[in-house]
Amino acid sequence: MTSRPELHRGSKVAGILAVGLFGFLAAVFLTAGFGPPQGFPEGSITRSIGYAMFNLPGGDVDSEGFLVAFVLIAVVLDAALDGAVMLAKREDGEDY
Repeated sequence: MTSRPELHRGSKVAGILAVGLFGFLAAVFLTAGFGPPQGFPEGSITRSIGYAMFNLPGGDVDSEGFLVAFVLIAVVLDAALDGAVMLAKREDGEDY
């Protein structure tokens, strides 16, 4: 049987630090200067993203490759799916 969640009433230092961090980040974001907006050069942005994702030459816009990030995300999503399947199995061996 599960119990209801209870509010942890610990030290107020963590709350004060969180509010201070929020104030600091708000000040940084509100006072940050951004340069003038710049557009993309002529060409297909979508095709360039596809080429950059798989480290292929041929995109209209120069960019860095993202093959390692793509593979890492695929592995993490596969592990999450395997974990979900494992948790969905019943103890007697039957699936839901």
